[in-house]
Amino acid sequence: MPATELASVSPDVLERARKIKLFLMDVDGTLTDGGICLVSTLSAPGSGEPVVTEMKVFNAQDGQGLSLAHTMGIQTGFITGRRSPAVSQRAKEMHVPYVYLGQASKTAAFEECLQLAGVTEEETAYMGDDLPDIPLARRAGLAVCVADGVPELKAVCHYTAQRGGGRGAAREVIELILKSQGRWEEAIPKALA
Repeated sequence: MPATELASVSPDVLERARKIKLFLMDVDGTLTDGGICLVSTLSAPGSGEPVVTEMKVFNAQDGQGLSLAHTMGIQTGFITGRRSPAVSQRAKEMHVPYVYLGQASKTAAFEECLQLAGVTEEETAYMGDDLPDIPLARRAGLAVCVADGVPELKAVCHYTAQRGGGRGAAREVIELILKSQGRWEEAIPKALA
């Protein structure tokens, strides 16, 4: 999000972003493009069922944003409906402390994250892409929908990212938060490869 684009963000969104201390997000369709790639391999003769593994593709700029959020003291978390070791691994790499997998209803995980992080709803941003994200978007101080999210979620969010899921939307939101807090220039030299 170039500095010139920050001027196009509404004053209400900027005010909300200034307060953010915790950034929670969905995974599939938000940190990924929403594709689910299942790879089947044949099992050894006589061993039964084939082995099915899941593959996810994450965006490197989102990763850099999550690392910067950690460096700058913004806590982060993933709340997702699917169970995936790939999500746990990505969270570990990006220093994401709150990871909730297999959440059919995400509200309990959201509430636990707020309690563990010691923040209020007003100090929490949430980003998603689809209908299960609506209850959390309604509660978050800054609710964000990815550019290619569903209209029903966009209708309840404060901000719609310019980027789509898995294409840098998380990075965009982290930049928005840090820029609104006047800390982006401080963050730039702290970026690590």
